[in-house]
Amino acid sequence: MYTSELILDFVESIEVEGGRSAKTAENYRLYLERFVQFTDDIAVEKITTEIVRRYRLWLNRYENNNSEKLSTITQSYHLIALRGFLKYLSDRNITTLSADKVKLPKISRKQVTFLHFEEIQQLISVIDLEKEEGLRDRAIIELLFSSGLRVSELVNLDKGHVNTKRREFMVRGKGQKDRPVFVSDAAAKCVEDYLDSRLDNLPPLFLSYSRNNISSNSGDYRRLGARSVQRMISKYARMAGITKHVSPHTMRHSFATDLLMNGADLRSVQSMLGHSNISTTQVYTHVTDEHLREVHERFHSS
Repeated sequence: MYTSELILDFVESIEVEGGRSAKTAENYRLYLERFVQFTDDIAVEKITTEIVRRYRLWLNRYENNNSEKLSTITQSYHLIALRGFLKYLSDRNITTLSADKVKLPKISRKQVTFLHFEEIQQLISVIDLEKEEGLRDRAIIELLFSSGLRVSELVNLDKGHVNTKRREFMVRGKGQKDRPVFVSDAAAKCVEDYLDSRLDNLPPLFLSYSRNNISSNSGDYRRLGARSVQRMISKYARMAGITKHVSPHTMRHSFATDLLMNGADLRSVQSMLGHSNISTTQVYTHVTDEHLREVHERFHSS
């Protein structure tokens, strides 16, 4: 059987059986179509380690129409998709190359950027709270730092999802997995202040006040989009004189780092971030190394 004949079944299986999002499934399809392009739609029983080796070289040299090359991590995603595809075939007793023959390139993780609590306060201090939009922006920043939400999770929240009295709610993250989210008193109060200022009955928790910034794929033309949150946070960082690159994900990094620096264990942080693998959470241990050094110097007798 040819590769192209089996891709659709595989993509459907990772969404239905694997619980992956439609976006992830679509990405896998695009990655595997590149493999079909490279091999001229090879029969799956003819896939060999030599073909995979040449494919890796092809990915490394690949350029799009704008002469842009694939990053190492994007090349890795292509190989992860291929490995998943081969495992899927093996599980269905279809003869092909063993998935463990596909080796992934070593990825050097980017340094994690985070804000200290004082910098978060600095960020919030420049927001104009006289406007409804300002109350929204403060609520967003407080909620991101308090909860560790991904920006995609934040913008998909409706008013009915968040219980500000109990200060906890459930969110559906990557892989369609639900996890509990906890928020601080300060964040809950900011969300309440923002909602009290609104006169509408629209369901989204966070609204857009500019037609140019409205999420185009939400199906709700007043819902704030992820790109708008990105622009908003970057704007306040500049206004606050913070020279670091600050994004919604920086707030998530700040949440995790703050927990670890205050004594939280890595497994608990993993659960609160919704990471399926502890190795993903371990990136934050490098961030806290300097903090541990300070603790050692302060409290260890020498």
